[in-house]
Amino acid sequence: MSRAIILYSLFIVFLNIGRSEEKANGGMNCLDCNIVVAIVQQYSELNNISVINTLDTFCNFLPEELSVFCHKALAILGPLLISLISSHQDPNVICHALNFCYTEPGQPTCRGISPPTFTEMTDEEFLIRVSSARHLVKHLLQKQSLLRPGLGFDICSLPGIREICELLQRINNLETPAVDLDRDGFSSIFSLRGSAWRGKDCNDTDLYVHPGAIPVDGDAERDSNCNGILGVNPDTGKTYEEELCADSQPRGVAVLGDSISAHFHLPVQWFDPKLINKRSFLSVWTVIQNQGDWPMMSGSTGYGKNVWPDVISGPIDSIYLKLRARNRCNHRDYQNIAVNGENSFKLKKLVKTLSRNAASDRPLVVLYALAGSDVCSGPDHRMTSPEDMYNNTLATLDNLATVLPNNSHVIIFGLADGSWIHENMASRVHPLTSYWGTFTYSKFYDFINCLDILSCLGWLTNNQTTREITLQRAKELSSVLQKVVDTNKGRYSNFKLHFVDDPLSKEYKQWTKLGGEGWELIEAVDSLHSSQIGQAFGSNVTWGTLMSLDPEIFGPVNPNNDKIVSLFGDQGGY
Repeated sequence: MSRAIILYSLFIVFLNIGRSEEKANGGMNCLDCNIVVAIVQQYSELNNISVINTLDTFCNFLPEELSVFCHKALAILGPLLISLISSHQDPNVICHALNFCYTEPGQPTCRGISPPTFTEMTDEEFLIRVSSARHLVKHLLQKQSLLRPGLGFDICSLPGIREICELLQRINNLETPAVDLDRDGFSSIFSLRGSAWRGKDCNDTDLYVHPGAIPVDGDAERDSNCNGILGVNPDTGKTYEEELCADSQPRGVAVLGDSISAHFHLPVQWFDPKLINKRSFLSVWTVIQNQGDWPMMSGSTGYGKNVWPDVISGPIDSIYLKLRARNRCNHRDYQNIAVNGENSFKLKKLVKTLSRNAASDRPLVVLYALAGSDVCSGPDHRMTSPEDMYNNTLATLDNLATVLPNNSHVIIFGLADGSWIHENMASRVHPLTSYWGTFTYSKFYDFINCLDILSCLGWLTNNQTTREITLQRAKELSSVLQKVVDTNKGRYSNFKLHFVDDPLSKEYKQWTKLGGEGWELIEAVDSLHSSQIGQAFGSNVTWGTLMSLDPEIFGPVNPNNDKIVSLFGDQGGY
């Protein structure tokens, strides 16, 4: 299965947010198989080459260090896939024959991606084809001990895939920098929860040197807060930190959130058979090591320039960049404390990974931004109750009260109304079948619901009643968050509490009012998260909202900004 299997073993872990528990009728393994087969088939047809040549081509697309795993996987499943595609031109038949998909007792048969000639296949015809195909593979699967009685087999048990899944699991469990020699919560490396997520540590061997620190001795001899400003002005005898920053009210920004705040993004160039090419995979390690997220391009903590144009495109703008432009003394002072699938239960624990010291660090603007994981499971699963939402949020705030310096701010955002996703996406063709044109997002929603895949069943569903129930609970929990702010404004002496209701809906309304299309704000592959356009545009909307709410949140404009640029240039970059 070559490159495709390697890629979509990533898709398994990322789309299922790192969880490997069994789902209905094959769950993620079934979806994964459908994706792989459909892309292989379409790529072969598009380029008029054989299946085996397609597999070899995909393997060659991989970075050299991953190609060994690709060939291991190809040795196991390549012959089976070639044989099945040659005789059964439907991903659903093939994936059921391989037992990646199966039908549990009392459950419907889940059928997903099909080429045009098979979209009208009846259930009876489907079962006959599956039975015939199974005869081709059953003996070999049993011989290799890959078949589990009554169920499919775990793709992560296969040679070549096993190593990738183990690597992904280790990476996806990271919540703090993997490399942090002085244990101050900041790193000198980019990925693995490093400077892509938190400002770069300019001295990873000194606990007291990190972004956001109050300068030690005015940073006369060393840059203790890593903002690139240090030394003494020979004309005045004062340190540059004192002259340029002391009266500017410096502060940093941190976001506590879920996959939208982390900026989850699966490159459409990995899934659209018309776009797949060698350049699509040049950044595969960046994607892997950052858990499928792009915090360095997010609307909260994005910075710098896009050096991955082959897999992600769009403008970069963020609350951090705007805060830095307002005061260059804030350089590098950002933290993205967001995890895919995070909800209020998990956040009250995750908040403890925030790096701030009430006595020795500068104030912090904290964005409490849980967009929807508390309702994403849908009404058939356990959505967060109002009581739990209140208690979880209060526990998070109590923890913040122990670490935030005086004059900090905490902004709590209401949950997103995701009902506009369906109306903007359902009838569009998913990039997985850009060539066949048969797999709409509506069919995608039916498929993942049949497989019980918890990406966000509350919003990604064709069931209007489910969406309405989800919206009702989202509004209910947002009201709870408003209550948390209203009833606890005087509770904390070191930070000021604010509430902003559903910034994503406000972003959608403003975007469409300007003539934009709603689908442009949504990630093409998963149909749920904010696209790069959505992230950047959303930062502008949120910034404007917060400035109207309380201009003191971000402090004054530093009149010394031009002088800082003149003296220190890019301030050490990122």
